[in-house]
Amino acid sequence: MRLSSFTTLAVLLASSVPALSTAVWGQCGGIGFTGSTTCDPGTTCTVLNPSPTTSSKPATTSKPTTTSTTTYKPPISTTSSAAPPSGTGPGGTCPGRTKFKFFGVNESGAEFGSAIPGVLGKDYTWPSPSSIDYFVGQGFNAFRVPFMMERLSPSGLTGGFDATYLSGLMTIVNYITSKGAYAAIDPHNYMRYNGQIISSTSDFQTWWKNLAGQFSTNSHVIFDVMNEPNGIDATTVFNLNQAAVYGIRSSGATSQLILVEGTSWTGAWSWVSSGNGAVFGAIKDPNNNTAIQMHQYLDSDSSGTSPTCVSPTIGAERLAAATAWLQANNLKGFLGEIAACISAVSGALCTMQQSGVWIGATWWAAGPWWGTYFTSIEPPSGAAVSQILPQALMPYL
Repeated sequence: MRLSSFTTLAVLLASSVPALSTAVWGQCGGIGFTGSTTCDPGTTCTVLNPSPTTSSKPATTSKPTTTSTTTYKPPISTTSSAAPPSGTGPGGTCPGRTKFKFFGVNESGAEFGSAIPGVLGKDYTWPSPSSIDYFVGQGFNAFRVPFMMERLSPSGLTGGFDATYLSGLMTIVNYITSKGAYAAIDPHNYMRYNGQIISSTSDFQTWWKNLAGQFSTNSHVIFDVMNEPNGIDATTVFNLNQAAVYGIRSSGATSQLILVEGTSWTGAWSWVSSGNGAVFGAIKDPNNNTAIQMHQYLDSDSSGTSPTCVSPTIGAERLAAATAWLQANNLKGFLGEIAACISAVSGALCTMQQSGVWIGATWWAAGPWWGTYFTSIEPPSGAAVSQILPQALMPYL
């Protein structure tokens, strides 16, 4: 989801203004947050990825901001929760579609909070095996697992891994893949480490070589290079992604899919205008198994913070330019995050499956700590389970 230093939704708590302010990219609010909600001069407190945090980000950023609120909007409702026929699009059918190779949900939680290293069960959590079981039982086969780089690599990008946090990541990844599903491991850091933009292609390549080496023999692991880089020019982001691809392949992980992400929150609707389209067509993979990951939300500013869609056709409309770019460059796409109302999501998925270039998609998001947030698809009672799941997602299995 757009905006963030460490995933987030967030609701700013209405509390007294503390004496101390929050530094740039520091936590300034969120579900259960009790610290300072006052930002340094020149920054604004901005709603980020739905999760327990918000972030203080520079007010001069070109990224649209969203005003925080103390209430949730209810999820979009319909008159029936019955699943429509397989492949049903917004007009009733989705002819000529090809099923996704990878289709599932994000399993969020390990990237929550800002405490480093943090306490498991207090600051962050890992996905629940029962959630994986539920979605596999429904027919889904792909799970994107966000995590925080600082917890995994506390001593720097070229240093060793924290054994406990790595064990947690490997445990859930191995559980997912033991079910025959695919696990996309996702450093959810926006191309930043300890609040600073990652600039060294050499260090980033080394970090990915070391991490991919932990999973090199697991053919069902997918390597997601970096969640939603932003505030960085497209060429720099491309070079970092290219370095990561080379690092992953040099680890011995030669068969697995790699997902690269562009700048400007890797948005599909802005893929060409952001500069990503001018550089990512040149991505190279020695093993020819890389796809372009994009994200797309369908509310007014594409932030994913509102359940109100612009129109029933906005999904297909916002994906059109990106789809044409993938086709023109003979590349494959993966929609790593999408969430919105039923008709717009259904239209987006139908268009993707008809295009011949999109190989997968994952809904944002499942995870044990989402509570009543409107995009939560955590079983059994997440807000999106009763209607979004059967009406917008399952028809495209």
